[in-house]
Amino acid sequence: MSKNILLLIFFLSGIQIIKAQETKEISIGTVHQIHSDQLNEDREYWVNLPESYHEKGSSYKRYPLLILLDGNAHFRSITGMVNYMSSGYNGNRVIPEMIVVAIQNVDRRRDFTPDKIITVRENTSGGGEQFLSFLEEELIPELDANYRTDSYRILFGHSLGGLLATHAYMKEKTLFNAFIAVDPSFGTWDAETMDQKLEAVTDQSYQRYLYLATANWGKRNIRNRDRHVRLYESLHSKSPAEFFAKYEYFEQENHGSVPPIAFYQGISSMFEGYGISYRDIQSMDQMLQHFQLISQRLSYDFHPPEYLVNRVGYGFLQSRNPEEQVKALEFFLLNTQNYPESYNAFDSLGEAYETLGDTEKAIESYQQSLNLNPTHEHAKNKLEILSQGN
Repeated sequence: MSKNILLLIFFLSGIQIIKAQETKEISIGTVHQIHSDQLNEDREYWVNLPESYHEKGSSYKRYPLLILLDGNAHFRSITGMVNYMSSGYNGNRVIPEMIVVAIQNVDRRRDFTPDKIITVRENTSGGGEQFLSFLEEELIPELDANYRTDSYRILFGHSLGGLLATHAYMKEKTLFNAFIAVDPSFGTWDAETMDQKLEAVTDQSYQRYLYLATANWGKRNIRNRDRHVRLYESLHSKSPAEFFAKYEYFEQENHGSVPPIAFYQGISSMFEGYGISYRDIQSMDQMLQHFQLISQRLSYDFHPPEYLVNRVGYGFLQSRNPEEQVKALEFFLLNTQNYPESYNAFDSLGEAYETLGDTEKAIESYQQSLNLNPTHEHAKNKLEILSQGN
C-alpha cells in the first residue's frame, strides 16, 4: 500500500471522527411520566437540573423549584435563561440555581381555567382547581422525593397559564411562593367577577411574590391592559403592608413574543439584589441586611450564597491589614453555619485559622472538611503539614 493511500485513509478516518464529534447530542433535560389520580390520566413532564447538581461535593445543595405551564413552548428558552443567570458565566449569578420542570399539555383550556365558561357548545373549561391539586398533591411530592428540592416554589404561566397562576396567587392556601403571570387571559373576568375574586383575597396572598406582565394587543390592547392594571392596583390597595409585586407593560411585544422577555424581567425583579458583587460588600452587617431585605420581599429565608461569602472572606484574608484578616474569619464561619455539609466551607475556614496562626482550630476545620469529602486532597495535605508541626 502506497504512502499516499495510507495518508488518504488516515485523513478520511480523521474526517469520520470529526463528524462523529460534531453530531454528539447536547441534553438539556429528561422526560418523565406520572399517573395522576386527580386528573385520571398520565401526564408527562420535563426536568432540567442545575449545572452544579451532579458536581463532586455538591450533594448537600438543595434548589428552588420552577414549574412551567405550557412546558413544551417555554422549556428550552427558560432553562437556557435560568442556567445562564445562575451558573456564573462571566460572573453572572443574579438568581439562585433552580430545578426547572415543564408540564406538557393535554387539555389546556380544561386545566388552566379556574371557572366554568358557559358557551353555546359544550366545553371542557373549569378544571383549574383540579389541575392545581395535581401539581400540589401529586407532582410536587414526586419531585421532592426524587430530587434535592428546596421548599421555595415558583409557578410560571402565560395566557391561560397566566390566568391560572394569578388565580393560584389569590388563593388562601397554595404550595407556591411566587408567581410569574405573563399576559394572562382575563377575558372571562368581567368587573363583577374580578370584584368577587378580589373580595375573597386574604392576607396569605401577600406573603407571596407576584409579577404581572402585559403585552401589546393592538386594537384590543386597552381592554386587556385595563383588566391587568385594575387587578394589580386593587391588590395593591388591599395589601395590609408593603405590596411585594411588580407590573410591567411591554409595548413592543405582542401576546406571542412576550413570554421570554417577561420571564427574564420577572425572575430578575423577584431576585433583585441577589447577584450583588463581592466588591460591594464592606462588612458582615451590610451583607446580612442586604439578604434580609431579599428574604423579606420573598417571604423566605435566602442565605447569602456560599460562593459570595467565600469570595468576600478571601478578600479580607488576603489583605495586609491584620484587622481585615480577622474580619475574614466571621465570613468563613457564617458559611459553615449556613452550609454545614459543605467540605469547601470548612476547608476555607481552615485556611483562615491557619493564616491567623490558630493551628489547633485550623486542624479541626481541615479534619471536618476531610470528613465531609474523604478525597479532598487540599485538606489532607494541610492536615499532614500542620500535624507534623505540632
